[in-house]
Amino acid sequence: MGQKPSIPKGTRDFSPQEMVRRNYIFDSIKQVFQRYGYLPIETPAMENLSTLIGKYGEEGDKLIFKILNSGDFKDGVDMSADSKQLVNKISEKALKYDLTVPFARYVVQHQSEITFPFKRYQIQPVWRADRPQKGRYREFYQCDADVIGSDSLVNEVELVQMIDDVFTKLKVPVLIKINNRKILSGIAEVIGEKEKIVTITVAIDKLDKVGADGVNKELKENGVSDSAIQKLQPLIEFKGTTLEKVNFLKGLLSTSDIGLKGISEVEYIFKTVDELKLNTAKIELDITLARGLNYYTGAIFEVKANVGTLTSSICGGGRYDDLTGIFGLPNMSGVGISFGADRIYDVLNELNLYPETVSASTKLLFVAFNEKDQSDLLPLLAKVRKAGINSEIYPNVKADAKKQFTYGESKNIPFVISTKEGVLTLKNIVSGEKEELTIDKIIEKLR
Repeated sequence: MGQKPSIPKGTRDFSPQEMVRRNYIFDSIKQVFQRYGYLPIETPAMENLSTLIGKYGEEGDKLIFKILNSGDFKDGVDMSADSKQLVNKISEKALKYDLTVPFARYVVQHQSEITFPFKRYQIQPVWRADRPQKGRYREFYQCDADVIGSDSLVNEVELVQMIDDVFTKLKVPVLIKINNRKILSGIAEVIGEKEKIVTITVAIDKLDKVGADGVNKELKENGVSDSAIQKLQPLIEFKGTTLEKVNFLKGLLSTSDIGLKGISEVEYIFKTVDELKLNTAKIELDITLARGLNYYTGAIFEVKANVGTLTSSICGGGRYDDLTGIFGLPNMSGVGISFGADRIYDVLNELNLYPETVSASTKLLFVAFNEKDQSDLLPLLAKVRKAGINSEIYPNVKADAKKQFTYGESKNIPFVISTKEGVLTLKNIVSGEKEELTIDKIIEKLR
């Protein structure tokens, strides 16, 4: 008995129909990226382990897929050695965990060829050794756009517009939540726990999931003082409009320079976006938004679908002031966003938001029931393809009409051409309507 075919846990095969739909998402995102002046780059699937390790915090580092050095790794390695030393000897490379750190590496390595500010986008798979579960995969695509080498808040405003353009194009109403890391730093400062900024932001980030009690418990467990937790309560419990939140924060952070700077950045983004008018997206200030990653220093973005049952984040990002410093190029400020293609795909599936044309990639099927008809149709097929219409011919003339038409239906091909004594008939599969037309008229009609 042969081996039963399977794929690794947390990975997926995509059928032609799924790929056509995924490409529709990628193409929609790409068009918006390019409209705003972002250009594509690609980096390898694997990076040197030293490039990735230590960049994602202790938890993230555990999820990096390491690759064994080729060949029999036991040669020349002391198997009783300390496990960390052993891993470094047998594995020097790893699959990339995200697109941001490889991007930072790319910028530093190619700095002499790059014109700054550098606007790049990247759509590639990344890998995480996570426990697979619904909506969480070990291999998934990220679609990132970053601009590096400029600290102007105009970039943040443009990213908000880009998010709005993408989801307007995909017909998904979204809520864009915005916060600022400087506000979070200001909060840590005024409650007297400046050193615990990461602990506090990671805990606050979970407010939606675990509620105020859960957040307070986590803060306590991580050594945040009772008086600091008390001072944090009005903030955790505060509800109100963006303007009310801003005014509340101005009072709360009046003694913190960094906190006030964060508020003024947020005010600029909201004021400018408001003047520019978004198409369909709504925006709000969310003080609990922290996005666990440690490298954000300014604006933080998170986008959720405002419709359907799927509530997870479908896009997020933020500003980092020194992403390239780890590779020896300090003070290079950047800001970026990442679209979660898999989650967007799930939302579009649930709401059935794909245009009709997306499910069918072939528009026209030629059918023939004898050799002569087939040889008459082949030059016409070539002409139709030259005119830019996706078309194909059923190759086996011995197959009956039912079999050939079923083939077209299974591929969602909307039009079929057949010929009888040199006369062409175009049939619309959806409506059943038939017309006798010349090939030029058919091309005109289908274009």
